[in-house]
Amino acid sequence: MSGSVLWASRAAQAQEEFLRLFWNEERGVMDQAVPRDGANEHWIYWWHAHVIDVLVDELRRDGHPDREAFLERVLRDTIRWNGGTLLHNYYDDMEWMALALLRAYETTGQDVYKQGALELWDDIKTAWNDHMGGGMAWKKDQLDYKNTPANAPASILASRLYRLDGRAEDLEWALRIYRFNRERLVCPDTGFVWDGMNRLGDGQIDYDWKYTYCQGVFLGAGIELYHCTGDAAYLADAQRTAHATVGELVDPKTGMLPREGNDDCGLFKGILVRYLVHLIRVQPELAEPWIRLLRHNAETLWRQGRSETGLFSLSWMDEPEPTVQLSGQLSGIMLLEAMAALEREGFLD
Repeated sequence: MSGSVLWASRAAQAQEEFLRLFWNEERGVMDQAVPRDGANEHWIYWWHAHVIDVLVDELRRDGHPDREAFLERVLRDTIRWNGGTLLHNYYDDMEWMALALLRAYETTGQDVYKQGALELWDDIKTAWNDHMGGGMAWKKDQLDYKNTPANAPASILASRLYRLDGRAEDLEWALRIYRFNRERLVCPDTGFVWDGMNRLGDGQIDYDWKYTYCQGVFLGAGIELYHCTGDAAYLADAQRTAHATVGELVDPKTGMLPREGNDDCGLFKGILVRYLVHLIRVQPELAEPWIRLLRHNAETLWRQGRSETGLFSLSWMDEPEPTVQLSGQLSGIMLLEAMAALEREGFLD
């Protein structure tokens, strides 16, 4: 197969298998796991934000009108499953949804997605408070816990809204949130991003919570602020965090990103991958190590971490677990769609 369509073909196959394996037509929603025995009892909002995101990935690659109609249905059903609203108790969950909807708007031009993102943004802004010196709270009933997953994606969202509509207040939000995250939850010596602080009400940082997605969203926030301001210091921050990610989280023997666990952790690597692609795009002259990392992980996933039916492993280098959750499957699709995007944009030789 020609190198120019290799990853596009693999991504298309993964998306087809995803629908066949996870879409539950009767319930109008993706199943939480395969096999589905008892897996649908607890519906997890933020996973379905990333369902929308990977459907947008497919639409950007393929552009088939049937996929756009399916995306609209998935949003309607997501709102239905969430009790008739986009709003949620978890601020970070709403941020993931708003980012996905904004990408859907930019891809389709359908105003319903933009209006959903703006509705969410208005509610997300209530997360900022003075506990722990500022920052965005994780959830509405724990306002004194501040973490990177509630701050960096909010900064990304504010930057993208600023670039879309030019409202100065959105840029102010993006800068303020980023400063808090950088000053309070980023190692000053290495650029490695810590997960959160004051989770137990003791003011402590969870230094041992080392997750790929924290690195991804922080470097993504820096890239977005560079686009907004032209200040190369934000790109320096992003590159520093990317290098710290490799040093802390990539296995030096295998070259693989870590198996971070099931449930929510299954999504983490895919989120890192999404923002590493932005780093490749913004500084192509420095992209070679990040392309090499993603290519190696994607080739290994396709050869070793994928079942005959199309289910993905959490480790990306071992056989899939007996039960594969939606979260982990989404990460695998994100990786393949990332490679397809880099292929399409001429980054792969």
